[in-house]
Amino acid sequence: MTSRRSFLKTAGALTAGVATVGTSTACAVKDPTASNATGQENSAERVRGFDRVLLDAVATAVLPASLGTTGIRTATNAFVAWADDYEPVAEEMHGYGYADVRYLPADPSPAWRAQLSALELLAHRHGADSFATLPMAQRQELLSAVLRDQRGDRLPAPLNANHVAIALLAHWSSGPNAWDAALGARVAPGVCRTLGDATRKPLPVTMEPRT
Repeated sequence: MTSRRSFLKTAGALTAGVATVGTSTACAVKDPTASNATGQENSAERVRGFDRVLLDAVATAVLPASLGTTGIRTATNAFVAWADDYEPVAEEMHGYGYADVRYLPADPSPAWRAQLSALELLAHRHGADSFATLPMAQRQELLSAVLRDQRGDRLPAPLNANHVAIALLAHWSSGPNAWDAALGARVAPGVCRTLGDATRKPLPVTMEPRT
């Protein structure tokens, strides 16, 4: 797996820029990784959710340890919420005047859930009771073997991730917390700030040690 330093460097390069707008009050800008759900889809027609024991075991193996237990759990919760609310083949956002209408990909979650099951089977074949009960080093070793054919010098967009481990990492790295972690300061990308706040030095980020 990549070192913490090299990953955070990559995460900082991948995330969106900071939006600073001179308004009298703070305003939220939509997170590019947020759900595109419209509420029109019948939730009974889709299988939602992940095996959280397995997904949490993957998360602790691939997300930066410097996030700490709470930070990793928060990132995983956000990934699950995003995946569960994803609306397949929804019309993409496009600029004014664009004639072409494009649609989002099919739901990737079924494949990601199957990959979690495959990790469990792989752990069994290595004599373990479960992937989640493997020591961290062995979990990372199995994930490295599974992901050895993945190519590229940067993380893809979460929807383009070919494996659930990469999707989880890519989802976190595309959000504002990755910017904060990479820069070691609370820069709050994707959030509007007043002009008065724009000149203030960002507060440092305090990372929770992993327990």
